[in-house]
Amino acid sequence: MLVAVGIGPGDPELLTVKAVNLIEQADQVFVPGTVAKDIIAPYRADPVVLSFPMTADEGYITRCIGKNADLIAPVARDGLAVFCILGDPNFYGTFGRLCAVLDEKYPEISYTSVPGVSSITAFTSAAGVTLNGGIEITDGSEQTATIRLKVRRPRETADELRKSGYTRFILAEKMYMDGQRIYQTDELPEESAYFSILYAGK
Repeated sequence: MLVAVGIGPGDPELLTVKAVNLIEQADQVFVPGTVAKDIIAPYRADPVVLSFPMTADEGYITRCIGKNADLIAPVARDGLAVFCILGDPNFYGTFGRLCAVLDEKYPEISYTSVPGVSSITAFTSAAGVTLNGGIEITDGSEQTATIRLKVRRPRETADELRKSGYTRFILAEKMYMDGQRIYQTDELPEESAYFSILYAGK
């Protein structure tokens, strides 16, 4: 099993209890560079440092990710491999690209992720900014997804978003609480709980 663990924006004390437990219990921990290695140093002294180059050379990036998958696969196949990622694993991270390679080369390996403090939520605390109302988060590329918070009528909201070209929807209700439910596009309920998030993708 491979677990991608979010290790937050830089302060080792901003790791979650679950993240620390997994890092300490793992058969092997992998990190994407020395910054991540330093963040987890209070909890693990022997991580394997992987190369995830910051370059526009897509071919080189793909080869590096393939080599990293080759290093992770034997551990994940027989035990617990933990891949530590700054911020949150699924929020502008390398985890998705690694999973695509694993799916192709090692389809027998299962993986999951544990959320971490993302750069966005860390920024609001560091800068003393409170966010309310609608916001836009982008890396400058074409917008392909939107997220709506506290969606009380998800099916109706999805119908509105379809007019703007969105076709895939996921509703998360009461995440990490008792009664958590995840609904896919064709399962959206008419009404949902206050603690709900609707993802829409193109």
